[in-house]
Amino acid sequence: MTHWTTTPITADLVRGALDLVATDRGLLPQRLPARARAQLPDEATAEAVARPAGVRLALRTSATQLEVDVVRTRTTTATSAGPGPLAPDGVYDLLVDGVLVARSTAPGGDVVEVDPATGAAELRRGPVGSVRFRHLPPGEKDVEVWLPHTEITTLVALRADAPTAPAPVPAGRRTWVHHGGATGTGADSPSATWTALAAALGGVELVDLGFDGAAHLDPFTARALRATPADVISLEVGRDVVVGDSLRRRAFGPALHGFLDTVREGHPDVPLLVVSPLGDPDLEELPASTGAHDAAAGRLSLRTCREAVAEVLGQRAADDPRLFLLDGLALHDPAAEGTADTPLDHHRVAERFARGLFAPGAPFAA
Repeated sequence: MTHWTTTPITADLVRGALDLVATDRGLLPQRLPARARAQLPDEATAEAVARPAGVRLALRTSATQLEVDVVRTRTTTATSAGPGPLAPDGVYDLLVDGVLVARSTAPGGDVVEVDPATGAAELRRGPVGSVRFRHLPPGEKDVEVWLPHTEITTLVALRADAPTAPAPVPAGRRTWVHHGGATGTGADSPSATWTALAAALGGVELVDLGFDGAAHLDPFTARALRATPADVISLEVGRDVVVGDSLRRRAFGPALHGFLDTVREGHPDVPLLVVSPLGDPDLEELPASTGAHDAAAGRLSLRTCREAVAEVLGQRAADDPRLFLLDGLALHDPAAEGTADTPLDHHRVAERFARGLFAPGAPFAA
């Protein structure tokens, strides 16, 4: 019979979150602090911020069995015909001493049904589910449980067949804070996003502030970055602006200047990388039907957005020698690589990022 030891889930066990919100069922990781969340413009942005991309439990233990009780929250549409299909189950990754050894999922959880006609949302509460990992290697080890990057997760309880304690961050390990649009789209699991893979290759501690569809150079995000401890920072800018048409050409440059000014107030000397949009053939140019009119009105495509990013970085270069530009096409260029009809290759993007940024002599080198 297994003898279980329950360890309270506290902030020192959680990495990658900027806030932990106490709810009636447990702790909800959030990737922006409360002040920033109070200024979020819509529910879609709030959901993107609450999805725990890059958030993980970090333990030191000799346990060979581990369980985490969670409440997952998924969103679907609801019409007169009934609720729509749910997305596939989110994946939990278990890493032992930095090596992926198991994956699991959680049953139960809550479902939010949204009426697409009115925007009204109804919460259907479900049971707590348990994520179970068996057959961990014996002996003391550092264990990480990476939470799903695709669904909101409330942490309820942690059990193991041996005592657990917070795993210490390795001495000298630097913190890399990344902000941009979605970093996990198409990734099989949370430790297989390009940011997680690049962090492993670079030997850095990841804080992933990649918000699916919600990276619009918002001032509240810049202020959160200003206050977040970081040794290196990267910003992928532009794609969500293009998709959402949230800034036109006239406003984009000043908005990027202002965002960088705010981040630099808190991090005047850290290496700061700006990544222009990665390639996407569907967004490189404006739609043919409205292109001439929209171009005259200053609507951005990915191509013109990259030009605007390069212009801003050029204007700042002389006064900021630790500010760097990376053309997003250097990470992912489907048109040149013949990969337009295939998902983003997270391993390839991670390798390119790490080789160009973390290698000796590169901007993010130790």
